Amino acid sequence: MARSDSLECLGPLDGRYAELAAPLRGCFSELALIRRRAEVEAEWLIRVNDIPQLRRKKLDAKGRAAVRAVASGLGLRQARRVKALERRTRHDVKALEYWMGGELAKAGLSELRPLLHFACTSWDINNIAFSLCARDAARDIMAPALRDFHAALEERARRWAAVPMLARTHGQPASPTTAGKELAVFAARVAPRLRRLESANLPAKANGASGNYGAHLAALPDFDWPDFCARFVESFGLRFAPLTTQIEPYDDFAELCGLLRGVNGIVQDFAVDMWLYVLLESFVQRASAGEVGSSTMPHKVNPIDFENAEGNLGVASALFSHLSGKLPLSRLQRDLSDSTVLRTAGTAFGHSLIAWRSALRGLGKLEPNAARLEGGLDCHWEVLAEAAQTLLRADGAADAYEILKRRTRGAPPADAAAMRELIRALPFSEKSRNLMSALTPRSYVGAAESLASAGKPRRKQKAGKGRGK
Repeated sequence: MARSDSLECLGPLDGRYAELAAPLRGCFSELALIRRRAEVEAEWLIRVNDIPQLRRKKLDAKGRAAVRAVASGLGLRQARRVKALERRTRHDVKALEYWMGGELAKAGLSELRPLLHFACTSWDINNIAFSLCARDAARDIMAPALRDFHAALEERARRWAAVPMLARTHGQPASPTTAGKELAVFAARVAPRLRRLESANLPAKANGASGNYGAHLAALPDFDWPDFCARFVESFGLRFAPLTTQIEPYDDFAELCGLLRGVNGIVQDFAVDMWLYVLLESFVQRASAGEVGSSTMPHKVNPIDFENAEGNLGVASALFSHLSGKLPLSRLQRDLSDSTVLRTAGTAFGHSLIAWRSALRGLGKLEPNAARLEGGLDCHWEVLAEAAQTLLRADGAADAYEILKRRTRGAPPADAAAMRELIRALPFSEKSRNLMSALTPRSYVGAAESLASAGKPRRKQKAGKGRGK
C-alpha cells in the first residue's frame, strides 16, 4: 500500500522535497501516465471509428465527448482499479484497455469496444503518452524555472556590472573583472539552452508491433495508414516518426536528457563558484529570519543553497547520463529494459528542478562584500603586470614578458607604492608610462562593465559616423 505520510517515503522527491517536486507529478507520476495513455486510447478510438470501413457507431459531438470523458474522468480511484487489473495481466496498457472497455460499456458505447486499441502495440500508446509527459514537463515546468534563474543572473549582472573584483585563475590573483560580468557569463551560457528547452518537442510512432503497419494493412489493405497515423500523432503537437521498430528509438529524448544534463553542468559550475566566493568573503549572505546555520555555532550563515544544488545536480545528471546512454540501445526490435529505465525520468527532472530553485534561492541571498573586494584589489597591484608587459610590447620591447616575469613572478603581493616604483624603473615610452601611472587594479577591468550590462563590449563610433552626423 502506498505511504500517505511523506515521512514514510523511500525517496526525497516524495518526502523531504515533496512540495518542491510537486509540479512534476502532473507529468511523471503513475497517475499522470495512466491518464495520458487513456487520452491517447480515446483519441485513437474516435479516429479509427471515423474510418467508414471500420465504423461501429456513428458518433456525434455528444458521443465523442462521452468517449473522451472516459479518459478525462480517470482519477485516483479509477487508476487504482487499472493497477488492480495490471496485477493480474502484468501488462500496464492491456490493463487500461480492459478498464476502458468496461467504462465504454457503462456509457452505452459497447459497440466501440472492438476498435479500442485497434491494430496497436502497447508502445504506440505508451510512446505518445510519455512524449507528451516529457514535453510538457520540459516546456511548462523546467523552462519557467530556468527562465527565473536566467532572469536573476541577468538582473544581478547589470546591477553589479561596475563592481570591480579580483579574478582568480588557478585560484591565484589574476587580472581584475567585475562581479556583474562573471554572472553575465553564466547568463550567456544558460540563454541558448533555455531557448531550446522552451521549444522542446519529441517524436512519436503509431505503426504497430514491428513498425510496419502489419495489422493495419491486414484489416484495410488499401487504406493510407501511414498518412492516417502521421496525422494522429501530429494532432497531439508531436512530430511523427515514420521509421521505427516496435519502439520509437529515443534519440530525441536522449538529446533532451543531454540538454538538461548540460544545463545542470552550468548550474553546478555556478553553485561551486558562488560557494568559493562566499569562502573568499567576496560575497556575503543575508541571514534569513528564523534560520539556523549550526546547532552549536550561532554566528554561522552557511551557503547551504549552493551545496543543496550541487548535490541534487549530481544525482540528476547521473540519471540523465544513464537515460541518454541506455535508451537509444534496444535489442533487435525491442526489449523491456527501456521501460524500467524510462520510469526514472521524473526523478532526474525532479532533482534538477530542486537544484535550479536552490541555486536561485542562494543567488537571492548574495551581496558583494565591498570592503573585501576593495581590499583584495589593494593587496594585489601585481595584477597590473599584464598591462605593463603589453604596453612594453606596444613600445617595441621584444623581451617585455621576461622583464615583468623576473620582477613579479613568485614575489610577495605588491601594493600601490611597489607597483609605481616598478613602473618608474621600466623602459616605457612617455605615453605608455602615463597610461600605466593612471591605471589601478580597480580600473583595470577592460570592457567588463559593458559586457555585463549589454552582453558585448561597446564599440567606439568612427569619426563622422555618430548620431546626427
